[in-house]
Amino acid sequence: MLPLTLQIPAALVLVVGGAIACFAGYRFFRVVLGIYGFVLGALLATTLAGSGSASTLALWAIGGGIVGALVLNLAYFFGVVLVGAAMGAAAVSMLWPRSATDPHVLIVVACAVAGAVAAMWLQRYVIIIGTAFGGAWTLIVGVMALLGDRAAQAAAAASDVWVVYPLDPAPGRRWLPALWLAVAIAGVVAQVRKPGKPGTKIKRVRK
Repeated sequence: MLPLTLQIPAALVLVVGGAIACFAGYRFFRVVLGIYGFVLGALLATTLAGSGSASTLALWAIGGGIVGALVLNLAYFFGVVLVGAAMGAAAVSMLWPRSATDPHVLIVVACAVAGAVAAMWLQRYVIIIGTAFGGAWTLIVGVMALLGDRAAQAAAAASDVWVVYPLDPAPGRRWLPALWLAVAIAGVVAQVRKPGKPGTKIKRVRK
């Protein structure tokens, strides 16, 4: 979890990264991978670092973010597969009844594999849909944090469950799924109208 002094900067990163992913994720897929790699790396590094001074945690966050960005960029060839796998795992996690137990790990793995396979066949659409929905949710969390929502500020540091299960928001946030869907659809439309070119490396994957 990021320290309080870094949560607003983290929210800014979420807003910028979410906007790019949502509305231009296909065109700037490599940039999106770098941004999300930085965010994931920073969160993982600060979690491993544990408690400490703000400056120490900041160094851990920056170092972990750089490593995460490099790792995802080195995995650029597998970016489409990663997006498809993430979409499959996220789908089963969000659609699984909240009243029941968590889905078995084999079910999650099977859905992730199915998503990865589908991504290889439908790369353009998987990238567009995956980045639009992922970017829309990231953008919403970041904007709410900047507007002063304390739960969203905590969510920017990955400590709130509704970030993991956006279809099951906390009480008082039942409007979030509808907003998420609306922003994501807008992102899909924007990317379909102006898809751009994802880069030569994505083209190699198609072959």
